[in-house]
Formats: sequence, structure tokens, C-alpha cells
Amino acid sequence: DCPPEAGDFRAQQCSAHNDVKHHGQFYEWLPVSNDPDNPCSLKCQAKGTALVVELAPKVLDGTRCYTESLDMCISGLCQIVGCDHQLGSTIKEDNCGVCNGDGSTCRLVRGQYKSQLSATKLDDTVVAIPYGSRHIRLVLKGPDHLYLETKSLQGAKGENSLSSTGTFLVDNSSVDFQKFPDKEILRMAGPLTADFIIKIRNLGAADSAVQFIFYQPIIHRWRETDFFPCSATCGGGYQLTSAECYDLRSNRVVADQYCHYYPENIKPKPKLQECNLDPCPARWEATPWTACSSSCGGGIQSRAVSCVEEDIQGHVTSVEEWKCMYTPKMPIAQPCNIFDCPKWLAQEWSPVTVPSFFVH
Repeated sequence: DCPPEAGDFRAQQCSAHNDVKHHGQFYEWLPVSNDPDNPCSLKCQAKGTALVVELAPKVLDGTRCYTESLDMCISGLCQIVGCDHQLGSTIKEDNCGVCNGDGSTCRLVRGQYKSQLSATKLDDTVVAIPYGSRHIRLVLKGPDHLYLETKSLQGAKGENSLSSTGTFLVDNSSVDFQKFPDKEILRMAGPLTADFIIKIRNLGAADSAVQFIFYQPIIHRWRETDFFPCSATCGGGYQLTSAECYDLRSNRVVADQYCHYYPENIKPKPKLQECNLDPCPARWEATPWTACSSSCGGGIQSRAVSCVEEDIQGHVTSVEEWKCMYTPKMPIAQPCNIFDCPKWLAQEWSPVTVPSFFVH
């Protein structure tokens, strides 16, 4: 797809003739789209006039055949293009707007409203149609009148009275409105770029009825998380995914209960995969220290230290010591029980004392 700032490709081809005289006069040419007989010819209308001229027998390759279709003109012939943007593909979007989807990301809403307006209640809400809804159609039968209120995701509010037949851009959503003496028809292809509140205004004594149908997106959906960190840094481990409930409007994770509200939502099962399968680098491994050679006064205890490798099955084998040369080798001996040994200490004799009964 071309970026929006590139403009309409068919319009560019028409405007390229603005500096070429037609029957001795310059015109500003506007595109004439959706020609049912020959959609791949370049027909343009002179601005401000009813003059329509075929300025070229065929448009440039890649021009859309119709404004609401992905089909494109190649060598003057309209070729089918699927929603996967592949030439010749017949893949279509489902009612939810998902290419080759199964319709599980939205739900069909249909209903009927019957006006109960009075002299004291001139307006009423027919239905609220949320952001992202598609294929909206409402038919009012009776003397009353439909109008729109909108609320953007940023909270900005708007109103459109739909006073006459035509196609209007309301909050960046195209609204097709037809007004007849005894009924009104409102269509919006969507997806809606704001919340739309369809309202009815009392204009006559008789009651009116409104039938509506649209596809409402499931705003809260399960989303599979990325894999969690591996259970091991080397030598083989495992990692899992999980599922989180995601709010498509606020683009944030919410409590799981919001996703449980929609029975169409199926929580993805966790996925398990192996990870970090490369063998771990060789490392020093030591046996437990031996008993100290002396119980006090300083002794020595020792241990065996060897270079080992561990494979992805967890088997440990001894290898040459040079494979561990990049890590310091652990000591194989250390002092122990370095405190002084206890010993008997003799003090000076105390003076002799004579019992008093020996003294006369």
C-alpha cells in the first residue's frame, strides 16, 4: 500500500493532464472512479463542470479498479487481488476485518428499537455502536429523524444532524445517509474510529421503528505472551508461554475476567520448547574438603579439583585442564583449625595456713 500522504493514484494521473489543453482550454481534472463498464480506463471530470473525458484508454498498472476494492488494473484489465495483497488471490476479509479470518474476533449485533417519544421527551438513544465496529446498517421507518453523537478515544464529543442525503465524514468514519419521506437509511462500512451513539428525534405524532445490525469487535482478547526466560543458561533447558487478557482500545493488559466475559474467546494453551541447547563451557569442580589434619593449633585440609564438562543430558565428564584455563582454578588445600590448642596452666603455690586449733 502507498502511504496516505502519496494521495490517490488515479487522481494523480488525472491531474497530470492539467497543463495539457483539451479542445484549446486548460482544465483541472478530477478522477471519475468506479466505472462499471470500464474501471481501468482513465476517465476524469473537469472541476466545476459536467464534462467527463476519457484521457487515456487505460490507467497505469497498480491503479485500483474500484475505490472500495483491492483489485487492481494490470495492462488495462481488472485483476483480482486478495486481502493478502497477492495478485490472483481470492482470500477475503471476514466480517471482523481479519484477512482469511474465521469471524471469531467480533460478534453480530442486531435488534429493533421502537420510539416512545412524547412532548416532554423529544430525543432518545437507539443504540450505542462501539469503536471498531463494522458493516453498520440502520433503517428508520416513520416520521422521526436519526442523528449521531460521537465520542473519540480521547474523550472528544461531537454531533452530526444528518440533515440531507449524502456521504459524510464523521470523526474520520464515512457515513452514508439516505433520507426518504417515510424512512431513513444509515450505513457505515467501518471500522468506526470513535464510539457512535445513534439517536432519534421526535418529529411527528406517529411512532417510528428502527432496525439495526452491525459487527461489534471483541475488545478484550487473549494474547499469547513471549516465551519466559529459559530454565537453564546452557546445557539445555525449557521455557513456556502464557496468555494474558489484552484491551485493544487502551492497548494494555487487564484482568483475565474481562476475557472470560466473551464465550468466543478461547484462551491459548501454554507452549513448551527447549532452549539454550549449547553445551555449557568447561568448569572446575571440586570434591568435598577432607577432615582437618589437626584438631587445633593449625592443620591442613585438601580436596581434589578437576576440569569437567556437562552435556545436554546432564552427564558430567572430566576433561583436560586447559579447557578451564579461562576460569581461575579453585584451591586444593587450605589451613584449618588455626585456633590454639587448650592446655593446663599451673599457678604458684599458695602460702601454708595453720588451723587455729593447733595454736596454744
